[in-house]
Amino acid sequence: MFSGNEEAQTAFIEEIEKSSAESLFAEAEEALNNGEYLRAIPLYEKVEQEFPYSNLATKSQLKAAFAAYQADEYTAAIIGLDRFIQLHPGNEEIDYAFYLKSLVYYEQISDVARDQELTTLALKAFDTLIARFPDSEYIRDARLKRDLTLDHLAGKEMSIGRYYLKRNQINSAINRFQTVVENYQTTTHVAEALHRLVESYLTLGLRGEAIKVASVLGHNYPGSKWYQDTYKILDEKARQRMIEDQSLMNRAIGSVFRDDE
Repeated sequence: MFSGNEEAQTAFIEEIEKSSAESLFAEAEEALNNGEYLRAIPLYEKVEQEFPYSNLATKSQLKAAFAAYQADEYTAAIIGLDRFIQLHPGNEEIDYAFYLKSLVYYEQISDVARDQELTTLALKAFDTLIARFPDSEYIRDARLKRDLTLDHLAGKEMSIGRYYLKRNQINSAINRFQTVVENYQTTTHVAEALHRLVESYLTLGLRGEAIKVASVLGHNYPGSKWYQDTYKILDEKARQRMIEDQSLMNRAIGSVFRDDE
């Protein structure tokens, strides 16, 4: 039929393939929209396998990863997203790929009693997205979830710190509370961490260190429950010194464990 007209033959074949790819992609989209994620995944994969040079092949890679995420097939989702990011670094949806990867890790965050490896991976993924695509439409949600991830990691440190404190392993407890104060300053756990440090230092007889931390707590969280609790466990002399020590009260939280320069 096309002998002597190679161009027309090629165009005809491409038109057939395009039609077939679109049909298969549409079937995958229908399955995805119906919540049939495990059915959608192989359909998207088939688009890529059978029509590797079509525009829909690239879209199918990302869609298959999203379907895997929706199906709680997190390992498959990460593998698919890493592959997409590696193969298509300049794709217009590359920021979405990084965002979705962050969500995959974020959805797997467990309670503070368990290992927090996935929480750490979620934080790294959000940091990468925010650093590389500051103007992305996904940044606002990424920043919010990053803050929640940080809060979760701080909560883990606090949980371990309280465990040590109850068992009178004071130095180990101090290390955990210091980590929260130094590395998780934007979280909701800092005020309690400072209070627990005051408790710990008083237990060790380190009155000067306890007052120093109490002053920082009072300056940064004057109306908090934890400051009130700290005030109660200090004697009258320590309270007075804490209030009068303006140089300490004007210092930032991050400087509490550094020697004066």
